[in-house]
Amino acid sequence: MVSCYAGYKGGGPYVEEYVTGERRNRAESGGNSMGDAHRYWIAPLQGCTCSVLRCTHTGKRCGTPAVNNLQTFLTFNVMHPFQIKSYEEYQQAYASSIAEPEQFWSDIATHFLWRKKWDKVLEWDFVKPDVKWFINGKLNITENCIDRHLAPLGDRPAIIWEPNGKEETHQVITYKQLHFRVVQFANVLRNNGVKKGDRVCIYMGMVPELPVAMLACARIGAIHSIIFGGFSAQSISDRLQDAQAEFIITCDGAYRGGKDIPLKNTIDDALTNCPFVKKVIVYLRTNIPVSMIKERDVWWHDEIDKVEAAGHPDLPAEEMDSEDPLFILYTSGSTGKPKGVVHSSGGYMVYTTYSFVNVFQYQPGDVHFCTADIGWVTGHTYIVYSVLCAGGTSLMYEGLPTWPDAGRLWDIVDKHRVNILYTAPTAIRSLMAYGLKPLEGKRLDSLKVLGSVGEPINEEAWHWYDEHIGKKRCPIVDTWWQTETGGIMISNLAGITPSKPSYATLPLPGIQPLLVDEQGKEITGNDVSGNLCIRFPWPSIIRTTYGDHERCRVNYFATYAGMYFTGDGCYRDENGFYRITGRVDDVLNVSGHRIGTAEVENAINMHTGVLESAVVGYPHELKGQGIYAYVITEKTPEDPAAMKADILQTVTRIIGPIARPDKIQFVTGLPKTRSGKIMRRILRKIAEGEMSSLGDTSTLLDPAVVEEIKAGRE
Repeated sequence: MVSCYAGYKGGGPYVEEYVTGERRNRAESGGNSMGDAHRYWIAPLQGCTCSVLRCTHTGKRCGTPAVNNLQTFLTFNVMHPFQIKSYEEYQQAYASSIAEPEQFWSDIATHFLWRKKWDKVLEWDFVKPDVKWFINGKLNITENCIDRHLAPLGDRPAIIWEPNGKEETHQVITYKQLHFRVVQFANVLRNNGVKKGDRVCIYMGMVPELPVAMLACARIGAIHSIIFGGFSAQSISDRLQDAQAEFIITCDGAYRGGKDIPLKNTIDDALTNCPFVKKVIVYLRTNIPVSMIKERDVWWHDEIDKVEAAGHPDLPAEEMDSEDPLFILYTSGSTGKPKGVVHSSGGYMVYTTYSFVNVFQYQPGDVHFCTADIGWVTGHTYIVYSVLCAGGTSLMYEGLPTWPDAGRLWDIVDKHRVNILYTAPTAIRSLMAYGLKPLEGKRLDSLKVLGSVGEPINEEAWHWYDEHIGKKRCPIVDTWWQTETGGIMISNLAGITPSKPSYATLPLPGIQPLLVDEQGKEITGNDVSGNLCIRFPWPSIIRTTYGDHERCRVNYFATYAGMYFTGDGCYRDENGFYRITGRVDDVLNVSGHRIGTAEVENAINMHTGVLESAVVGYPHELKGQGIYAYVITEKTPEDPAAMKADILQTVTRIIGPIARPDKIQFVTGLPKTRSGKIMRRILRKIAEGEMSSLGDTSTLLDPAVVEEIKAGRE
């Protein structure tokens, strides 16, 4: 195996005693021959961008200039020797991470680039809560995502961008090119007054400039807050006000399937309630007419021209403390107000990269395709930060999996020779509905690993994915994690640990899950169900909810003393494998995205003529969970269909189309206790069609209302 990294020598990473075994065989398959007891380093050929391998003992060249693959391989394994290669290694790593967690994560963290090493690995208190990792360590995550790769991997693709329209040319952005673009736009941000600690809202389509913008923010120490392009002006306004974000980066519009989405116009509507915003930087994408307000709004390309005129000044990365915030990402909670989840710089970097390298078993040169939008945490972590920190190649796609036809996703896989495909059960079920015809003529032979994210994948979808996409030769990683966790927490490791359809299976090293009952008592043993909690911190755990730490405490640490509560129910089978069974709080999981019931109810209640509403989830064949709304109106609607359409439009306007109820039932009352609490359990049972298991309704304020609701079920 490769031993410790010993710095750079002769322009390349120095590797001690590259010996026989599996890794040697991989290197030889790239056209290289190596002896067993000699030391080698990668030396650049004069006047050539490729390299050859030289022996430090004899000084002779080994192999041919085609060792770019070997150089990548050596660099990757020197940087990430923590990649687990067998089930036995997993068991050893997990045991070590539980017995000596601080030593375990300290060892992992040493393989990243730090300006200053930490003084202490961990301080934590789940009561306050207060968690700090790598205390007083100094770094900048962009130096780990980009700068440290420039010498060994500068010409390797960092990002491959596939546009919405097939007629448009895709882009391949190397690490050198990404570095140039990030530094360039970091200068734009500085020129427009952005400084360390400022909050910058990013509301863009899935264009390469989106990761450039977020990395440029991170480079100068600004805190980015990315908002998914499907959210409404009101939702954006709420988030801007909560974060007091004075700077916005957006596009004139975005392409999403057959739609042109007017992003800048939506931003303009949002800003009517946000006079504190100083600058809006607009990237030109769709050429739709937009309003540009003098002094406030500037074009991206005009600002780039200014940087070019100044001679592209270098911009060294800002030194950040390990605990400095990297980003805020808003997620729905059980109350109507979205909460801003804050992630740190150092801990997030270490854990997410560790999870990426191990769960997906990423190998040098692999093309990783995560189909999520960067506006969600999956895109933050597994399109941008973890993949780039690992020196990988990330493919991002602007459009929809079914645009312009249901074969588009598979065309992309074949076109770019994708090795790892990470998508949501909703997308899989949607593609299943088109049958097998869209798969005709698709090779899919480059795929090595398949992944699922966002919600538990049902067995039917799992087997379809396995048989028709993976051809029964690609391990499927069924990953469980949350916005608040930063990275994957429970999952099989591709081809390393056992998998089981619809099960997340085993926790990653460093993750200590437990099941508890309603009173917080631990449920031990196997073949048991309970509420899923985590008993010990991991490096990428949520640090706070922006501007309201008490909300963080109440939401995640107050339900069960001394534990992080996930809000999910869970089953642990006879083998100790974990299966997530769904939310146990008032949060819905729609197409893998969390939506608070209170948030939807508030939007419905704002519609003229609505007195009260109650929202629950129900099984949906495509989305996993649909939204069922019970609505009380001032008077019986003369045209129920029109009233429902109007309510849907109101919800779309206030939150966005993602929160539109799938079913609306008009009712004259809701099942409430005598204290006025809505019995959502009963409403949920009715929505699910389980009329015979409602339980005792005699204690309700008005038991008769239940019969009325049952009779009128949609």
